Amino acid sequence: MAGYKIAFITDTHDIKARKLRGIVQQLNQRQLDLLLLGGDYSKTGENPRQTMEILSQVITTNGIYGVEGNHDNYRNLFAAMKQYSIQPLSNNGVHIRKNFYLAGVEDLWKRRPNVKQAIAAAEPDDFVLLVSHNPDLTMLQDTTSVNLVMSGHTHGGQITFFGLWAPALSPTKGITKYGQRFMSGWAKSRDGIPVYVSNGTGSYVPRIFARPQVILFTLFPG
Repeated sequence: MAGYKIAFITDTHDIKARKLRGIVQQLNQRQLDLLLLGGDYSKTGENPRQTMEILSQVITTNGIYGVEGNHDNYRNLFAAMKQYSIQPLSNNGVHIRKNFYLAGVEDLWKRRPNVKQAIAAAEPDDFVLLVSHNPDLTMLQDTTSVNLVMSGHTHGGQITFFGLWAPALSPTKGITKYGQRFMSGWAKSRDGIPVYVSNGTGSYVPRIFARPQVILFTLFPG
């Protein structure tokens, strides 16, 4: 899988169609192998179809897969995903190719995520990649059989002091119970497994030192 390219989009939150189409256009110049979607595609959860229709136009070798977020109505979302040939992951997983197992879980706030169930079909020698909208889950459930987790939810703190500290992520605010741990970028689960937390792709203004982003991963042998 050396050179395998994965794009990760999360927290689009009703981004304008013109901007989202521009992102798709740029991604289609990257020769992607896989596109992963991390949840929260709208603010109300009621109208995900346009977002799914646009994202379905990203060209990949191995398809597009996604999970729900806390702002999503999962029934509406999964119906829209299936309409546009995007595969929803909901406490389950799939072998993308030999020795590469992709799993996704339900949202931590609104449903019952289950990491053990999601990765149950993985083989012992698989590289296991888990998508969980909320990174807090990695502190609450066993992740020792996972190699990498991708999450969103925290928006990079939304408003930060030079990207170092975000008032909105204080435990009393309710967004995360773990303070700045999952603000943005690389972190660790309770079990020491790498967790990458994206700032999210939607603007959800204002943003200060927490700019929106699409994350591109290229895999190499460890």
